[in-house]
Amino acid sequence: MMLADSRKEVISQPVEAPISISAAPRSFLTTHVESFMERLDELQAIFPDHWEELALDKDKTPLDPMWNVYAAREAAGEMLFVTLRQRGRLVGYFAGFVAPGLHYRQCLTLTMDIYYTTPDIRGGTAGLRLMRAVMKEAKRRGVDRVYFGSKLHKDSGRLFQAMGMKPVETFYSAWIGG
Repeated sequence: MMLADSRKEVISQPVEAPISISAAPRSFLTTHVESFMERLDELQAIFPDHWEELALDKDKTPLDPMWNVYAAREAAGEMLFVTLRQRGRLVGYFAGFVAPGLHYRQCLTLTMDIYYTTPDIRGGTAGLRLMRAVMKEAKRRGVDRVYFGSKLHKDSGRLFQAMGMKPVETFYSAWIGG
């Protein structure tokens, strides 16, 4: 995909093998740019824990991801997926979408879809390591702006502020279905 002014090419094709971005010898944490669909089995194993901890209206909205949409976005080169591993075990992930802004065609934007770290690795710098790896890969791909979000009932805003980000918008939700 090319931007309208051809100044940057979106480089976000799935990688054939994990690319190690950083390592933390003390805790054996590593970050990797990987293919979302190639890691789907591992993700499906921890998605229910992620959903249980963070989802709203669980009695009305069962966990039922649209894997075909993820596959299509990844195939189109529009997905950025970074994992956090402890001695090879998946302990965190970030999935986001890279595309020109709908209102700002010249601004290549990374918009977070989801991120998660398992409870056993929280409290240290694991989340920060994951997000720094995301930022490094986003810069490598020519991203101009990132949008990351935080659930208010499980706020991680301090993480983003520690990275020099600032809050810019608040979303409101109401269940209006049957």
